Amino acid sequence: MPRLGIVDWNRREDFAPLMLVMSGEEKHRLVRSLGEVADALIIGWPTDDGQQYIAAVKTCLDAIQGHIPANIARAALIRAAEEAGIPVIAVVH
Repeated sequence: MPRLGIVDWNRREDFAPLMLVMSGEEKHRLVRSLGEVADALIIGWPTDDGQQYIAAVKTCLDAIQGHIPANIARAALIRAAEEAGIPVIAVVH
């Protein structure tokens, strides 16, 4: 797959938003960009293990570096959320 180049972490145009229903201070975390995916995984995630979690972190990094599209990182985040028992709500415009 050709390299796409470093992408804008905060770009929202090519990222379908979703809401993570998490426990703790920030119960509802809106994710609208790769930067917010990274923030949710690194700062807000309830655990730092799990096969899907680790895959999501790697996939997010690959997307930020431009190796894969943002929607692949979004799908990996959803799988990691399912693994961790975090409900995901698709945001409809």
